[in-house]
Amino acid sequence: MADKGSTFRELGYFASLGISVALAIVIGMALGYWLDTVFDTKPVLLLVGLGFGIAAGFSNIIRAGKKAGKY
Repeated sequence: MADKGSTFRELGYFASLGISVALAIVIGMALGYWLDTVFDTKPVLLLVGLGFGIAAGFSNIIRAGKKAGKY
């Protein structure tokens, strides 16, 4: 049987996964919006930032899936 502390730590990690995905998307969008205002390219860089944010979010999900496969 797994250690209770280890189990709660893993549960906390996977529970925070949704927040990390949402945060990656918001940061990508915010960076794209800011670059749009600097270079006056609305909405091109916002969409690029959104794409990078979504990719980073999926990367977090894949990394969590690989971590779950270890146990």
